[in-house]
Amino acid sequence: MMNFVAIDFETANQYRNSACSVAVVEVKNGEIYDSYYALIRPPIMQFNRINIDIHGITPADVRDKPNFSTIWNDLKPCLEGRNVIAHNASFDMSVLKSCLTYYQLTMPNFSHFCTVSMAKKVWPELENHKLGTLGDYFHIDFQHHNALDDARTCACVALLAAKKLQVTSFRELIAKLGLPNKKFC
Repeated sequence: MMNFVAIDFETANQYRNSACSVAVVEVKNGEIYDSYYALIRPPIMQFNRINIDIHGITPADVRDKPNFSTIWNDLKPCLEGRNVIAHNASFDMSVLKSCLTYYQLTMPNFSHFCTVSMAKKVWPELENHKLGTLGDYFHIDFQHHNALDDARTCACVALLAAKKLQVTSFRELIAKLGLPNKKFC
């Protein structure tokens, strides 16, 4: 079956432990089934102007929100034992690892896969494989750099790839692409 979760983080500044929002979208039996979204108060309330310009989240938006260690109890079950995808997975996995390390939390057990690599193989004709480009190409209406919209769009792109390749499970999808499904940490 086509079962996986898509994750997306937004950060306050250049430091990977500065997550200020996270979203996870669950795909079950090839359909978007559930989602999780949280604003996060970073450990240091330093927001770079460029980051604010990208995602629109300000210090005032997260001042009274929980920190990462507080939301971890809700987020961890979304990831544990799952196939997790992300668009530019190296970024999102580094944010997750940095937040877990900063708060000295136990690393979860899951595998992850990058949808940028997938898109390059499935749609090589595109000028680039940015999430915005893919959203435009597939007429997906979304607010880019809103973590929930980005995670949902990432999930849709993976489902469209599975449809194009005529596969019915996540395992078949990555096998057909010949791309790694890496263990987290």
